[in-house]
Amino acid sequence: MILSNSRGPETLKDVVERLGAGASAGTVAEAAQADLVLLAVGWDAVPAAVKDINLAGRIVIDATNQWGGPGTEIVDLGDQTGSEHNAALMPGARVVKAFNTLLAGVTAQNPSRTDGRLVVLLAGDDPDAKNTVSDFVDSMGFSPVDLGGAREGRLMQAGGPLGGGLQVIKPSGTPTH
Repeated sequence: MILSNSRGPETLKDVVERLGAGASAGTVAEAAQADLVLLAVGWDAVPAAVKDINLAGRIVIDATNQWGGPGTEIVDLGDQTGSEHNAALMPGARVVKAFNTLLAGVTAQNPSRTDGRLVVLLAGDDPDAKNTVSDFVDSMGFSPVDLGGAREGRLMQAGGPLGGGLQVIKPSGTPTH
């Protein structure tokens, strides 16, 4: 796993040490060469984060939400979803919307709980990319739930009916909120 940020690899030293073996810090360009790339930046930072980075053929997990900034309104994209907007900034990337509905404090929890597993909703137009992301989500202990294509991703974007909601799949397979 290669972690990167806009401030450079040296600023990630403490995080990499806490994560241990298998974690390293690199440039954004180095991280963009991974099989799975997680885009997790503020909405306003998306264009700069992907500028001049070739993500063609890469699976990009889009964990962003279209908030204009802290305490601001949802950015109006018209009929376009956030992932459709971001995909246009990453030509050829295989974009799957996921991880945007759970706050960092929730994702830091053990996803396998006594009352079930935490859900990670996902949506995208590339079935193979969605299968890869589903397998990744499952390997982390979360329960992946595929909502369908990129258009269905609007259900879980900021302001959507599933945006920000905590979902748990009970051992019996019944979702709860």
